[in-house]
Amino acid sequence: MKAALCLVSSSIATVLASLVLAACCPPEAAKKPAPPVAAKPETKELALPEEVHLKNLHQLTFGGDNAEAYWAFGGDRLILQTNHAPYKCDQIEVMNLKDNSSKLVSTGKGRTTCSYFLKGDQEIVYASTHEDSPECPTPPDMTKGYLWGLFEFDIYKANPDGSNLRKLTNEKGYDAEATVCPVDGSIIFTSMRSGDLDLWRMDADGKNLKQLTSAPGYDGGAFFSADCSKIVWRSSRPAGKDLEEYKALLLQKLVKPTKMDLYVANADGSDARQVTYLPGASFGPYFFPDGKKIIFASNYLNPRSAEFDLFSIEIDGSHLERITFSGGFDGFPVFSPDGKQLSFSSNRRDVVGDAYRMTGTPAGAKDTNVFLADWVDTDKPVAAPETEAADRFAAVVAYLADDAREGRGIGTQGLEDSEALFEKQLATYGVEPGVNGAWRMPFEVITEVKRGPTTALSLDGKVIATEEFGPMASSGNGTASGQIVTAGWGISDKDAKLDDYKGKSVKGKIVLVHRFTPPDAKLDAAAASRLGDLRHKAFTAKNLGAKALLVVDDGDLKQEEAPLPKLAAAESESAIPIVVITRKAAAGLDKGSHSVKVTVALEPVRTKTSNVVGVIRAGAAQKLPGVIVVGAHVDHLGMGGGTTALDPNVKAVHNGADDNASGVAGVLEVARALSTKKAELQRDVYIVAFSGEEMGDLGSFHYTKNPPTKEPVFAMINLDMVGRMRMNQLHVNGGDSAKEWKDLVGPACKAARVDCTISGSGYGPSDHMPFYVAGAPVLFLFSGNHLDYHTATDDAVKINAAGGARIAMIATDVALATANTKTLTYVKAPPEPMGTGDVRRRGASLGTVPSYSEDPNLPKGVLLTDVIPDGAAAKAGLKGGDLIVQIGTTEIANVNDLMYVLETAKPGTATTITFVRNGKTEKVDATFGQPRGRK
Repeated sequence: MKAALCLVSSSIATVLASLVLAACCPPEAAKKPAPPVAAKPETKELALPEEVHLKNLHQLTFGGDNAEAYWAFGGDRLILQTNHAPYKCDQIEVMNLKDNSSKLVSTGKGRTTCSYFLKGDQEIVYASTHEDSPECPTPPDMTKGYLWGLFEFDIYKANPDGSNLRKLTNEKGYDAEATVCPVDGSIIFTSMRSGDLDLWRMDADGKNLKQLTSAPGYDGGAFFSADCSKIVWRSSRPAGKDLEEYKALLLQKLVKPTKMDLYVANADGSDARQVTYLPGASFGPYFFPDGKKIIFASNYLNPRSAEFDLFSIEIDGSHLERITFSGGFDGFPVFSPDGKQLSFSSNRRDVVGDAYRMTGTPAGAKDTNVFLADWVDTDKPVAAPETEAADRFAAVVAYLADDAREGRGIGTQGLEDSEALFEKQLATYGVEPGVNGAWRMPFEVITEVKRGPTTALSLDGKVIATEEFGPMASSGNGTASGQIVTAGWGISDKDAKLDDYKGKSVKGKIVLVHRFTPPDAKLDAAAASRLGDLRHKAFTAKNLGAKALLVVDDGDLKQEEAPLPKLAAAESESAIPIVVITRKAAAGLDKGSHSVKVTVALEPVRTKTSNVVGVIRAGAAQKLPGVIVVGAHVDHLGMGGGTTALDPNVKAVHNGADDNASGVAGVLEVARALSTKKAELQRDVYIVAFSGEEMGDLGSFHYTKNPPTKEPVFAMINLDMVGRMRMNQLHVNGGDSAKEWKDLVGPACKAARVDCTISGSGYGPSDHMPFYVAGAPVLFLFSGNHLDYHTATDDAVKINAAGGARIAMIATDVALATANTKTLTYVKAPPEPMGTGDVRRRGASLGTVPSYSEDPNLPKGVLLTDVIPDGAAAKAGLKGGDLIVQIGTTEIANVNDLMYVLETAKPGTATTITFVRNGKTEKVDATFGQPRGRK
């Protein structure tokens, strides 16, 4: 136990008091098993007045060190580790809670540790050295510091009385710390079989091994949640010299467990996230019965002492609460299967003859014993200051990502309420209104297109009822008439080996096609999405000379007819009308000759929205030119775009907890922290919640074109999707946009104890890009993508609040350092492979960065925000502000037209680009380049 690794030694209190551990026993095996030990009668309540969650606390074991007491699934027994006389080193006993009697169930030889009941309580598992070292293994030399020895443990299975002992692991090295999933009986344990101390999972019979962790450092003491959907464990993640020391000790079969934090992950090891960022050692985590909180032991209040207490924390790293207050050691908390009781180990009570006393300080040598209490929930848990930032972060995300916010779509009351919260919080923190004494920077966006009254369709002179057809939101406006030409699925693509136009002339005609893609075509998901897109089909038809496109989903009559398109959101306009008609209206059109007249008149609906802008005025005596902008977008996708899993008839709310309620929460933390440092700031810092990001960075483009101050933007820091940090790793994009960024960001990441990757240009699909193309160095803090991105499952329950608060800490430190930095050297760097703009996986590239924010009343074409250095467009002389209207013989009406041209172009071929600059139409020759990301 003292040198064992399972959930820290039960005698850790004695050991850590001086950080010196004496040998736990002579190097010899126990001579005989211990007799059952019955608990002495209790005489008083052992919980302290501050320990409001504990009631009827009483002691179960007496004498020696007793710890790691884990419940049988039936709740009637505990299995624990003990070294009381006459054992010479740790052995395993099972305690019957009816009479508190104990029985030895391990062999009595070697050292044992880490015992647990298997599902059904008909078997137990524990780790032992008895085959490799039947005598007690020699403990480490503690004169070199507090160390654990990685003995030759293997995991064994036996009947509850110790009989029928079988070996589950047979790998040389350390296999121990086994605990069991109550659902399927699988076992999670720590092993060195990979060369590092990692978590592994296996079936109850030892088969189907799977490695769950792989990052350098110690992972151990893992437990399952009650439903086995998640795991929690303690971990060290050393870096630099600490990592070198860790590896050196590992070669000596040693580990130093003085710096540990807690992690939570899915049961397969995915989505692993750090929960605590506390000094000292946190260990022995166990889930609350509902799986939403963790109880654990830590000495963070006095990291160099043996003063360990129990604490609880939400699995998102918020709301830390102290549970025990006794002097000395409290650890290894475990809830009973029904959640009504808590067992834990403590040396709060010594046995000195027949006298009992509470231990107010960890002075002297003490026994560690198992205690049991009834658990009491309280209405008002007392949160600790160490997680106040995470608490605030979680609260903001919970509000913004609530269903009541309607997905924060443009024009919704939910977005207005969200912006009001941002404004109110800034005012509370002492931030000033940033737009000429006001908070709001208003602008308009197109959120909808309506079907105009002149929209009409007639087939062979017969007027089609309104409910039988509908224009696409991306349809071009205008009237077209002509003969129908059927063109199958409307696909002409060499890569897909599909050509529905072969042998057909559609010039001046109306093309009729099936919706979607052929059901028997062998297309991957990406190709099916691309080729089935109606805008793509319209582009193909238009390039072949068609005047309009009719679409009917009659390709497979066995399938239910798809609904007519809704015009809920604005899309880029196609060059020709696109109309979807019902099967009933289209009956017979694939045979014979038919004429069509179609008129599409779509009317855009403009909606008012606004950025919320505050400013923290620089208070330092010496001011520097320029301002810092720290921002995040507050809007999201709103309602629709999918249905709920429970009821397909109910529209899903896209709550956008990570995208981007998390960024807003982070920016508010930055504002709160910087407002207390006004006197240090040498530049004003503008705090902004952008609107319209999901529609093409509209709010940030508007800000750069209508800045609230004449001072130029010295640097911009963008927080977008910072709520799902995994494995304590943060992506700091834009690191190449200024030469000095790495020197400013690195220390901030180190101070926050976060592993940062700092690289990349200032391009990217978020609000930093408009600032970058306007000439300002930028940073984009991003915790990584995930499967919930832009889905109705991006909810607050999945947020890592502790990680988000750490990212906000980094943003604060970088903003402060940048505000006081004399020089940032702007670098025009190319975007990363598969970045933004016209970057494609197939076809070719021109190296353009289109604008998505221009007024739709402007002439048709693609307005360039920027061109990529050394790209084809830049080499041809194009620049930001140019309006591309034609490439080769193809007219370019919008960004989609540009994309389609690039998809079919070949790198190295020449073309002519027609564009408008300062009202004058010009032409340049260009050569298509390789798509970025292709070698």
